[in-house]
Amino acid sequence: MQIENQMVVSLHYTLTDQNGNILDSSDRDEPLSFLTGAEQIIPGLEKEILGMKLGEKKRVVVMPEEAYGERDERMVQEIKKKMIPHAERLQVGEVLQGEGDDGHLIEGHILEVNENSVIIDFNHPLAGEILHFDTEIIHFRPASAEEIEHGHVH
Repeated sequence: MQIENQMVVSLHYTLTDQNGNILDSSDRDEPLSFLTGAEQIIPGLEKEILGMKLGEKKRVVVMPEEAYGERDERMVQEIKKKMIPHAERLQVGEVLQGEGDDGHLIEGHILEVNENSVIIDFNHPLAGEILHFDTEIIHFRPASAEEIEHGHVH
């Protein structure tokens, strides 16, 4: 049996950048579990996992367009401090959360704090990066009707 759409998959992974620096890993935590076909993980990784078997290990390289997209300099914005609650407490490196025009949660990383404004980068931190995943499939099964209907693992 191999992984197909509408399956619950659990895998261990280590994510590294182009230089081999570890960005994330499931080694110390629970494995990553997700429902295939429900857009819960980046497309480039999911595409490579389809067809894998239990216990299989695979190194997957995901280009930016199949991950978090290319960096978009239009997503780096200068915002007047008066538009941001508690702006006087903001520091470089902090992450702000807010609601985008479409109602979804957005995060911005503070790059610069000036006298009257703040420069915030709304790109995903991994935008523009080529991602390297070392994966190991530790469990998979067909998703239940309820999981498929709800679009996530129960």
